Amino acid sequence: MTRRWSSRDLALVATFAGVVAALGLVPAVLPPGIPVPITAQTLGVMLAGSVLGARRGAGALLLFLVLVAVGLPLLAGGRGGLGVFAGPSIGYLVGFPLCAGVVGWLVERGGTTYRLAWGVVANVVGGIVVIYALGIAGTVLVTHLGVWPVVAGTGWFVLGDAVKAVAAAFVARGVHAAYPGLLGVARPARERTPV
Repeated sequence: MTRRWSSRDLALVATFAGVVAALGLVPAVLPPGIPVPITAQTLGVMLAGSVLGARRGAGALLLFLVLVAVGLPLLAGGRGGLGVFAGPSIGYLVGFPLCAGVVGWLVERGGTTYRLAWGVVANVVGGIVVIYALGIAGTVLVTHLGVWPVVAGTGWFVLGDAVKAVAAAFVARGVHAAYPGLLGVARPARERTPV
């Protein structure tokens, strides 16, 4: 049975959808060799999972994508509308909620206290490995470029995404220090009640 979303959950989801949208104001850079821009919005994906956990982090990115789909120009460069889901960035966009969910799920497995090193690992796995796998697949399907040229073009993203993974972990550590229990994983194991 799933837990109902509280008004606090909804507020956090909306806030982080707004954070990802705000990161879209940072100008995108189109590197040579791949038709997908470098944006700051993947930092928001990592932050949503790191701070909110799997369920609310994925929810924030689902809300963000719904707003983009209805036409709000929230993606870097002021893009929005259904057309962006037919472009070479589709794998990255569709992967946003999954990646936030993976980051959050891994962070939740790290225990009741947010640990910086584990947070970096969670961001690298969910925010780099998973997003690259989905993004590369989407780019190859839409552009019909070969896998290896797209993989090589993705090399432009690696250093910036590594910096984002570390930065998101530091920010999340500060947030969790200020608001312990934000992930909601500090619940004791359920004990069996006698019949």
